[in-house]
Amino acid sequence: MSRFNIQRAARHLTQHTRWVMRTVQLAIFAVAGVLAFLLRFDISVPPQYWPHLLAALCVWVPVKVFVFHSLRLDRGWWRYVSIRDVARLAAANVAGSALGCLALPWFAPKGFPRSVYILDFLLCLGMTAGARMTVRLAFEFSRSPNLGTKKRTLIYGAGDAGVTLLREIHQNPALAYEVVGFVDDDSAKTGSFIHHTKVFGNGAALPSIVASQAIETVLIALPSANGAQMTRVLNHCHEAGVSYKTVPGLAEVIEGNGLTTQIRDVAVEDLLGRTPARLDQDRISAKLTGRTVFVTGAAGSIGSELCRQIARFNPRAIVGFEIAESALFHLDREMRQSFPNVPFYPEIGSIQNKQRLAEVLKQYRPSILYHAAAYKHVPMMEAHVFEAVENNVFGTWNVALAAARHGVDHFVMISSDKAVRPTNLMGATKRVAELLILELQNGGTSFVSVRFGNVLGSNGSVIPIFKQQIAAGGPVTVTHPEMRRYFMTIPEASQLVLQASTMGHGGEIYVLDMGAPVKIVDLARNLILLSGLRPDEDIKIEFTGLRPGEKLYEELNSMDEDTLPTSYERIKVFTGNGLPSAGMEPYLKALHDICGRRDVPGLVLTLKDLIRDYNPSAELLRRAVHLPKTAVTAVPRAKAAAAR
Repeated sequence: MSRFNIQRAARHLTQHTRWVMRTVQLAIFAVAGVLAFLLRFDISVPPQYWPHLLAALCVWVPVKVFVFHSLRLDRGWWRYVSIRDVARLAAANVAGSALGCLALPWFAPKGFPRSVYILDFLLCLGMTAGARMTVRLAFEFSRSPNLGTKKRTLIYGAGDAGVTLLREIHQNPALAYEVVGFVDDDSAKTGSFIHHTKVFGNGAALPSIVASQAIETVLIALPSANGAQMTRVLNHCHEAGVSYKTVPGLAEVIEGNGLTTQIRDVAVEDLLGRTPARLDQDRISAKLTGRTVFVTGAAGSIGSELCRQIARFNPRAIVGFEIAESALFHLDREMRQSFPNVPFYPEIGSIQNKQRLAEVLKQYRPSILYHAAAYKHVPMMEAHVFEAVENNVFGTWNVALAAARHGVDHFVMISSDKAVRPTNLMGATKRVAELLILELQNGGTSFVSVRFGNVLGSNGSVIPIFKQQIAAGGPVTVTHPEMRRYFMTIPEASQLVLQASTMGHGGEIYVLDMGAPVKIVDLARNLILLSGLRPDEDIKIEFTGLRPGEKLYEELNSMDEDTLPTSYERIKVFTGNGLPSAGMEPYLKALHDICGRRDVPGLVLTLKDLIRDYNPSAELLRRAVHLPKTAVTAVPRAKAAAAR
């Protein structure tokens, strides 16, 4: 048979309908019975056994049709038949033959040859399985690829993900990969064959394997690898001088349609090695489904991802409150396209505008409010201290009061690790905001804060800056060789914020597990590697020194704050709140007066009175010393002492 005819036959078989499958199976059942008699009597059935044959066909065929239909074996795509399907076929044939044996004595004449039962079972099993395997083989043969246009490829990782990737590549000849073999760091696998594909060696041998096998690209199939392992694999690929891509983890595969459709470039997130957060989806759904949710700073990095994550739980509506018009416009378009069944209402406004906040909250009456709006860039806020206070402190106070007045059930504020022992104005204002909403907790609206560190790819984070510097040919600037920061991805941070919002009764400060801190210089080196370049050779790394308000190590809790575990391994809760005994009202009034008269010394001293472990930056202290002296604080010293 010519290749063209085989291709036509394969296409016909893959387009079969259910009635065609049933007809084929019906014919198999009948043919198996006839062949069983022919084999039993050496191809010539004596006339006295013809009634036995007729009775057998009248019983076995209907019984097997019933059994195969009950087990759903008369439907499905035969071209995807697997070992599991063959096992189901064996079980169906056992059941069909057993029922046939029980029913046949009621209809067949006496003296039925018992060996026919066994022959019929074996023939029926072989023919039903063989028909399916023939379809699959015909399909695979008809789609055998033209290897001339394929990239010679190695799969790094001979585990379940690698084998699944190999199988999908074989089944999809449109993919531009010819898999030559595997590489795996498990030395026990070296030299073995998986689906006729050899495991050549480990990662250290990759350069020699690439050279000897003329490999053009490597597909990394290590979805559970941690950051150190991914970095090591990346270095092996660079040493071999070969291009590389990766396949995602299980969570991404579930969202998509298989591994091959999600082959992508290695991202810096892969080098962090953070495993997906395990969330209580039911609890989050109970919190959000059917509710109106209000998000401030909705078009920012965290705010926009919160909107996307919230939309997955089918809320009644999402209200996006944002001062940045263009960013909100683009978010509105995205939400309408990605979540057409979830109403999204973009609302322009500033959290410093009490009247606008009241208008929007009165119009939509949300049940839950996520407060993500804030000024967050440390050096910028060190230079604009009053604007930092007006937005992060007074703006948060405005939103919190408006939420309480308009019946919001749950208020969740996005805080920062920089609120712990703050060394900059931004961190100090976030700590003051935490204290303000804690004081509002009175049994009505539930107020909680959630602290976490840096998120990869957020607006103004080091990742986009490093990428721009690499694209420009360097140098990449890092403040200090020992600078370390906590990092997590934007989706992970947003998901854990949603989880934290389902916990507690109000008045809690939750902290997200940020894992181990990452050295910024290592992050810069990995980004250079991901760009296909060599650190310190192709792209230089320069150290510029700490900027005003920065510290080498960020912290997530103070020395005098104790953390307790919660039911979620990546979320902890602080005990104690740090509220001053004099209350927050005199401090709020003092800060308002200080901002009005632009009093830097007064601002620094008032924040020091309120936050015992606030350590202002040297730059800010110099500004305070050089300015004319004024009344340094509107809070009486006695009250400040009492607060201690």
